[in-house]
Amino acid sequence: MTIREILIKYMEELSSISDTPKLDTEIILQKVLGDVDRLYIQLNLNKKLSDEQMEEFNRMIKERLDGRPIAYIVNNREFMGLDFFVEEGVLIPRPDTEPLVEEIIELTKDKKMLNIVDIGTGSGAISVSLAKYIDNCHVYSLDISEKALSIGKKNAISNKVNSKIDFIESNLFSGIKDKNIKLDLIVSNPPYIRKKDIDTLHTQVKDYEPYIALEGGEDGLDFYRSITKESVCYLKDGGILAFEVGHDQAKDVYDIMKDNGYSKIYTKKDLQGIDRVVIGYKL
Repeated sequence: MTIREILIKYMEELSSISDTPKLDTEIILQKVLGDVDRLYIQLNLNKKLSDEQMEEFNRMIKERLDGRPIAYIVNNREFMGLDFFVEEGVLIPRPDTEPLVEEIIELTKDKKMLNIVDIGTGSGAISVSLAKYIDNCHVYSLDISEKALSIGKKNAISNKVNSKIDFIESNLFSGIKDKNIKLDLIVSNPPYIRKKDIDTLHTQVKDYEPYIALEGGEDGLDFYRSITKESVCYLKDGGILAFEVGHDQAKDVYDIMKDNGYSKIYTKKDLQGIDRVVIGYKL
């Protein structure tokens, strides 16, 4: 089959399980053809795939039709203009998180050397992006999962920022308690799905992505409470606490931060106009 024929056929087939069937088909084609870019696909619509390439393509398409996320199939997701290796065991980076990273970059652009902690680093998307785009910073990437830390390190190396990041096995702040570090910024995209809502998630989320990275307690706010309460012990005066939040959680997280003594708290919207980021300053 030619690339054109494949696009026509599988865009239709994937439309039953994906909101982006054309993009999914193109991403699989890019992988099968040797990690080519999307422009190559558009310029070579009459190119025929070899038997070996078709075999690999069909295997990946079947996985996608079974509901496996495209990022896990091709082991890649773009975030903040950078490429990240991902596989089962770490949350897939999402565009929803980019406004959080962008706001931190803007807030810190005139700062001198910054010490940053990223709690629940997962694939390292936030840590690596901050290390890449903030010149004078050092990031401590904390996660309870050894697999997440391993993948985070891999992504730091591939994006050439490994010298600026320490990956530490840690249950929230436990891994830095003895390090006597005073922080300029704490950032987290913690698990925030309500326990009762887990079963309502799309199959490709609830059946494939790690439960530990999704569930945030009965009301989805457990990690916000714990992180905010402990954060005041580690932040410098005037330090920043920055969260990604669920689509209806901004007010609750705002109140949690206020109750713990934070000031100048504000929210930022994502591209859909949803309050997705909550930021406050330690007095």
